[in-house]
Amino acid sequence: MAYIQGEGRNQGTLFPVVLDDLVPADHMCRVVDAFVGQLDMEKLGFERAQPAETGRPGYDPRSLLKLYLYGYLNQIRSSRRLETECRRNVEVMWLLERLCPDYKSIAEFRRMHREAVTAAGVELVPFAKSCGLIRGEWVAIDGSKFRAVASIDTARERFQLQRYLDSMEKLDIEESPGFDNAGVQAALEKLKHHPEPEVGFMVMGRHTQPAYNLQSSVDAEHALIIAHEVVLDATDNRSLEPMAAAAKAVLGRETFHVVADAGYSNGEQAAKCEGSGILPCVPATRTRNPHGDGTFFQCYAFRYQPESETYLCPGEKTLKRKARLKKDKSIIYLANAKDCGGCSLKQRCTASTARRVSRHMFEDSLTRMNERATAAAMRLRRSVVEHSFATIKYRHPGSPASSVTRASRCSH
Repeated sequence: MAYIQGEGRNQGTLFPVVLDDLVPADHMCRVVDAFVGQLDMEKLGFERAQPAETGRPGYDPRSLLKLYLYGYLNQIRSSRRLETECRRNVEVMWLLERLCPDYKSIAEFRRMHREAVTAAGVELVPFAKSCGLIRGEWVAIDGSKFRAVASIDTARERFQLQRYLDSMEKLDIEESPGFDNAGVQAALEKLKHHPEPEVGFMVMGRHTQPAYNLQSSVDAEHALIIAHEVVLDATDNRSLEPMAAAAKAVLGRETFHVVADAGYSNGEQAAKCEGSGILPCVPATRTRNPHGDGTFFQCYAFRYQPESETYLCPGEKTLKRKARLKKDKSIIYLANAKDCGGCSLKQRCTASTARRVSRHMFEDSLTRMNERATAAAMRLRRSVVEHSFATIKYRHPGSPASSVTRASRCSH
C-alpha cells in the first residue's frame, strides 16, 4: 500500500492558495490586526505616523507594531528572529501582508518607541470594552509578589542608606555636635549613581527577598486585567480603594462590585469605596481578646446600640464611650467598675476591674463589606483573579512571573 502523496514542488495550481484562508477566523493575529488598526498612531507618539511626501518610503509604524506584539505574544524577542519569521511564518506573512523588514529596522523601531508602545498598551482595555469583552459589573482584586531582578546585597545596602538619610533628616544639625554631614553627602552621591527603582524586602516562600507587589484589578466577564499598579507594600491592606478607584476610572461606571480576599480588609478604605458607589465584598478581619485563653467573651458578644452610642454586655450592663485611638482607628467603650464588680459573669468577661471593648471607627462599613463576601462571591474571586496570573505564567514561563508567589494573607 502506498503512502499518502503530497503535491509536486513544481506543480502549478489553477486556484492559488489565498493567504487569508490559512489564518483561522479566531486567531490571535486577527485581534492584533484589529487592535492596531484602530489606534491613533500620531497621538500615541509614533514617528512617521504620516508618510513623508519626499524621500524613500519607510515602513508603516502600524506594521512594525503588529510585528512587535506578535513577538511579545510568542516570546520572540530577537530582532533577527523576527526578521526570519517574516520570511517563513504564514501568520506573520498575513499580519504584515508579506512585508519583510530587516532586523535593523525592527530594532530601531523598538528603541525609538518605548513610550509609544506603552501608551498603545493602555488602549487595549478601551478596545476590549468596545468589543463587549469587559462588562464591569464584578471586579476582582489581588496582589502577587514578583522577585526583583536585583542583587540582595545591593538592595539591602540601598535600603540601609535610605534609612540612614531619613534618620539624618530628623536631626538638628546645629544642636547635634555628632552629626556626620560628610557621611550624608557620601550617601547622597552613592544614591545618585544608582538611580534604579526602589524595591522592598518581602517574604517569598521561606526567604525574604527584594521584590515588588503587583496589584491588579480583573474584570469577571473574561478575566481581563483592566488596571494594575506596582507597590512596595508587602501586604495588601492599603490597596483596596486605590485599585477599586483605578478600575472605576477605566470602566466609567457609577457602581459595581469589587471582591477581594481577607488581606484587603480595611474599614476606612471600604467606607471610601462605598462613598464613591463601589461595593466592596471582602471578608472582614477582626481582633480577638488575647487574654483568658479564649474563656472570656469576645467583642461580638456585646451588642452595639447606635441610638445611644453605647454597648450592652451579656449581663445587660452599659459600656460607655471613653476614648478614640487615631492610630488604631478605634473607639474604646468602658464598663462601670461597680457593674463589673457585682456581675455574676465577671469571671467569663474580664480579669480587670472593668471590661473594655474597642469598636472600629468604620465598623458599619466593615460589617456591610463582610456580609457581601458570600461564598459565591469568593468562588468568583478565585476563578477570576487567579486566571490572569496563571495565563501570564503559562504564556511566559521564562519571565519573572513564573516565580511569582501569592501575596501573604495577613490580618488587617
